[in-house]
Amino acid sequence: MASDDLPVWQAIVLGALHGPAELLPISSSGHIAVVPWLAGWDYTRLDDELRKSFEVALHTGTAAALVISLRREVDEAVRGLNPRSVLMIALSFAPPAVIGYRFERPIEQHLGTPPTVALGLFAGAMAMALADRSPQERTSTDARALDALWLGVAQACSLLPGVSRNGATLAAARRRRFTRVDANRLSRHAALPIIAGATLLKGARLRARGLPAGSAVPFAAGAGAAFVSTLGSTRLIQALERDSSLLPYALYRIALAGLIVRRLLRRRSLPPPR
Repeated sequence: MASDDLPVWQAIVLGALHGPAELLPISSSGHIAVVPWLAGWDYTRLDDELRKSFEVALHTGTAAALVISLRREVDEAVRGLNPRSVLMIALSFAPPAVIGYRFERPIEQHLGTPPTVALGLFAGAMAMALADRSPQERTSTDARALDALWLGVAQACSLLPGVSRNGATLAAARRRRFTRVDANRLSRHAALPIIAGATLLKGARLRARGLPAGSAVPFAAGAGAAFVSTLGSTRLIQALERDSSLLPYALYRIALAGLIVRRLLRRRSLPPPR
């Protein structure tokens, strides 16, 4: 991939988008897939493997920023490790790890298209809206093995572009009647091992494969923008914890899915080129 194939300014825009989209329950993978398509960028026509390599760079920038912004919470979690918490982490980690390892390639090859992203956005929005109607009766200290397994299944579902890891785990926690504040806390605790593990695995693959020729500058620009935007979006985490409803995010997801469907229908109605 030559640097001309991925302009630096587009890499920066996608990196800046990745941070808040990862922190909010709106699907970072879905946005990275459809925003360039909606904007008519050549990004959507890049070789799949090279495009995935760039997205690894975005995840690396975001993961590094999360480690810094959540360092106190990570430190508390590490210091508080005990057999029960290790079991909880394992149960929430196992489903997405197993499914991701087994089906990562088919998912990358066949999903992530505008129609499948629109479906993921809509399905995730409905799950979030319905789950958020559950009573707020439990706190994170009440979490048990079955709750951790539910979070793990939710993270496995979020491997489908458009579903959103954050949105899926929030929906699962709220469905289990955790308060909104504690649902966010559980979502973050479940996500950190997955984000770290996925970044390390994909980073190792990228290192073994090597950077495509001429891609160092846009890759670095995208990763840097993702790092900065994630750090700058930390307040979004705090805003989410102020007992806020998931409904606004569900409505946004439905609106974006509708925009994608509208664009698809418009393209289908256009006469074929002569």
